[in-house]
Amino acid sequence: MNDKFILVTGGARGMGAAYARLLVAEGAKVVITDILHTEGEALAAQVGGSTVYVPQDVTQPEEWAEAIASAERRCGALHGLVNSAGIAHIAPIEQFPLDQWNKTLAVNLTGVFLGLQAALPAIRRAGGSIVNVSSVEGLRGSAGLHAYVASKFGVRGITKSAALEAAASGVRVNSIHPGFIATPMTESLEFSLFPVAAEPQEVSQVVLFLFSDESSYLTGSEIVIDGGLTVGVPGKCLAPENIF
Repeated sequence: MNDKFILVTGGARGMGAAYARLLVAEGAKVVITDILHTEGEALAAQVGGSTVYVPQDVTQPEEWAEAIASAERRCGALHGLVNSAGIAHIAPIEQFPLDQWNKTLAVNLTGVFLGLQAALPAIRRAGGSIVNVSSVEGLRGSAGLHAYVASKFGVRGITKSAALEAAASGVRVNSIHPGFIATPMTESLEFSLFPVAAEPQEVSQVVLFLFSDESSYLTGSEIVIDGGLTVGVPGKCLAPENIF
């Protein structure tokens, strides 16, 4: 990752912060963006190196333009983007507020669309790849998470259409689909309902791989990182001798 410059949205805390930490540890220079200014500035100072924080609302095209321009001014190039910013709201579908539906899609899906539009020209110039953060909820349904599920299915789809367009210029676009990860977004949920849980570092390793040369033959792919959750692995795995 030496001499690679990566922009991470939603990077002030949670999964975005974990991606930023590992990328910097492996030699990358990272621009963190978020609307959580205090946390973003603190993380950039804590991580150190060439890490910088840039305020950004991913739903605003003009802020995307400024974030990409800022990254190129500071770093001289942009080799990668992690579209990580995301929110969730839970409610029965009959009571799901329209404003929460619109807000969730604006951040989780339109934010990814705007990021692809803004970052692709810069990444084409420098060479690199894009990682879009979807979810296992982009592969299945989940009661109550209607807007989140719809947005994450959308991220899965736009990853594939963008990958087709970007391939000619050598830019790779992939999506990752984490399961239940211990982050601020999930801290209010009952962990016993999600027996297959992971730490942010376990997902971050996959993001690192997708930016490295070792993943050069991957584009348009959806990588599931869920401990077997979507295939039905139980919370307490049986010993091999007891499976059959």
